[in-house]
Amino acid sequence: MTTTSPAPSPFAVWTDYFTRNRVRQQRIEATVDWDAPCALPGEARRAIAHSFQRFELGESGEGEHLLALAARAGDPEYVDAVRLLIAEEQRHSVLFGRGLRHLTAPSLPGHWSDRAFTLLRRSLGLDTEVALFLVAETVALDWFEALATSPDPVVSGIGRRITADEREHIRFQIDRLHRDLRPRPLLARAGIAAVWSAVALGAATVLVVGHAPALRACGRRPAVIWARGLRAFAGALGTVLTGPADRVLGPSVLRPDLVGPQPRAGAGAR
Repeated sequence: MTTTSPAPSPFAVWTDYFTRNRVRQQRIEATVDWDAPCALPGEARRAIAHSFQRFELGESGEGEHLLALAARAGDPEYVDAVRLLIAEEQRHSVLFGRGLRHLTAPSLPGHWSDRAFTLLRRSLGLDTEVALFLVAETVALDWFEALATSPDPVVSGIGRRITADEREHIRFQIDRLHRDLRPRPLLARAGIAAVWSAVALGAATVLVVGHAPALRACGRRPAVIWARGLRAFAGALGTVLTGPADRVLGPSVLRPDLVGPQPRAGAGAR
């Protein structure tokens, strides 16, 4: 009697990426002059500190609910990748905390938007939670890129460091959602697109309203960030819902031999 080995997990490439990515993260952090004095005037410093307080909260979760949902998907490689992803998000929270100390601002004990987002993403299943992460990461990516252009060396370094991670996190969320949703009928996918687009509209609006002073402090117009965030989400959503059902984007860095010439998610809309 012959036995066949189980098919390799499409998420093995992501476990490999997240494991290797810690080296890249440390290299980026090593380029930042963490002891440099703050180069921002008072108003800009307060505005960016306000944003850092909110993001520090949003990135600090333990991820137990997401891990439990991932385990039900039945792929141990995916569970391992999610665990490593959560560790990266927690390191983002640490970076924002470090930025707050640089800006001489305190951390927040809590915020209604973080509580609302947590309640919403835990209300349904894995696809909903991953989709909400995709919404949050796509609409905020331009904000992180704006931080990277700050004249302050620490704020700029935090922006560069987090942007590098978030670009790949978007691809990871796309791979999970594409695997689960691409086989669904066209009408079902159209309904999903409509609902998630409405959620993205709300998320982008909350972002630019809540962080408008910080965006302006980085030379960005909130309305432009709002529009670019929605275009980025639309591009990511299109990648989720179209293309071959067995397609895997994989990471765009570190292991190009396993990925192939894939464009960055949503790049065409940016």
